[in-house]
Amino acid sequence: MSKKYLIGIDGGTQSTKITIFDLKGNVICEAKRPLKPCVARKVGYAEHPGDDLWETFVLVCRDLLKKFTGDLKEIAGIGLCTIRSCRTFLREDGTLARPVMSWLDSRCYGPIDAGNDVSYVSTTTGYFTRKLTGNCCDTVANNTEAQWPVDPCTWNWSDNPQKYGAYNISRERLFSLQLPGSILGYVTPAAAAETGLPVGTPVVATANDKAVEALGSGLVDSNFGLVSLGTYITSMIPGQQYQKGASDFWTNFSCIPYMYLYESSGIWRGMWIVSWLVKLLGDEIKLKAEAEKISPEEFLGREAAQVPAGSEGLLTLPEWQMSSDLPHKKGIMMGFDVRHTRAHMFRSIMEGIAMTMHRKFKKLCDTVDLCPKQIIVSGGGSNSDLFMQIFADIFGIPAVRIVVNSAAGLGAAICAAVGTKVYDSFDSAVKNMVKVRDVFEPNGFNHKLYTRINGEVFSKMSSNADALLRSMHSILK
Repeated sequence: MSKKYLIGIDGGTQSTKITIFDLKGNVICEAKRPLKPCVARKVGYAEHPGDDLWETFVLVCRDLLKKFTGDLKEIAGIGLCTIRSCRTFLREDGTLARPVMSWLDSRCYGPIDAGNDVSYVSTTTGYFTRKLTGNCCDTVANNTEAQWPVDPCTWNWSDNPQKYGAYNISRERLFSLQLPGSILGYVTPAAAAETGLPVGTPVVATANDKAVEALGSGLVDSNFGLVSLGTYITSMIPGQQYQKGASDFWTNFSCIPYMYLYESSGIWRGMWIVSWLVKLLGDEIKLKAEAEKISPEEFLGREAAQVPAGSEGLLTLPEWQMSSDLPHKKGIMMGFDVRHTRAHMFRSIMEGIAMTMHRKFKKLCDTVDLCPKQIIVSGGGSNSDLFMQIFADIFGIPAVRIVVNSAAGLGAAICAAVGTKVYDSFDSAVKNMVKVRDVFEPNGFNHKLYTRINGEVFSKMSSNADALLRSMHSILK
């Protein structure tokens, strides 16, 4: 362990965050910048403008290294984690031929439309690997069968020629694949000049961003489940086998080679709904929060903690955006009366997210016949004690929060630790680098209350409102 530091890259949907960790998983310094909003040139499109992903990454690297007081030579490696389910179209020199398609873009889930101006089609991790190292390779674990001709059992491109026709892509236009925890290449002089990262630093393969977050949260066995609170909220349980064709979940690549994550369906624009409410409430909340030197979310959380479980009858169905085949679905707030305040609305959104994810998680557990004893909650929302307690109360099992909130960044650093032999295995790296911060025990009274609300009322909101929402959609379209 002659090298003392590891870099974890966490490229998200709304921002890019990069963190330098020591070998025990402690944060040395970090930097973050927001991305520009995606552009929708047509209905169903969502493109990252210009070369925003890379340009923002470069700026964050420079911000980070200005804060770093250590020796750059002691950085052992860089774990590369970026947004999953995106598509990049590259010229021969590795530059973008077209804007990056966000995972929110419906075209990402159909045949690949690559013209003569495109030499390669890849993921965002493939694109960043090319930019950082000059190599045309990518992690296999950011290439799902739903989007690419990959064989999830062999962890490589498919040997079936017919698959390539189905995806409308030739093998020659795809990068070579490597396993998580392997070295993709080394930072080139050109990339070092742009970013400030040291020339020759190993760049290590991770997986898709949700799997990297799972690793950084310590999700390595089925005694635990995970709820990931992000722009897309989902839940996961580790598994040993690839399971195809399930209706209630899908099998995702894990960060640990030849291991899998069973992932439930989720909530699109999940934590974005919290940001939406904060913005909707206006400058008053922002100014009050600034006066107390806390975030608007923390300010509202303090108020919401005084609201009883169940938000005095206010229910929120967090369907602000659904998949493209359900365009009529909308979010619902139901049950307002004169008692309700912004605090009730804030708590009700949290409860709606947690109840939705509990139903999806329970369906996943029942299908795969696994029963986790604790639930890990990761992402920015886990900073809220109130949100953590709501999860414990609704799930009826302890809710765990880890020390490092940026679990995807830590997961990327863990992959870098394994790839550069700082630790000899993923298990060893996780034991040394992931630490539990808090455990929230469920309140028995609240759990019984939430179970009734969820089972008798909340679970029926979406289906009961469907006909009315369809009618409204047909009127307005």
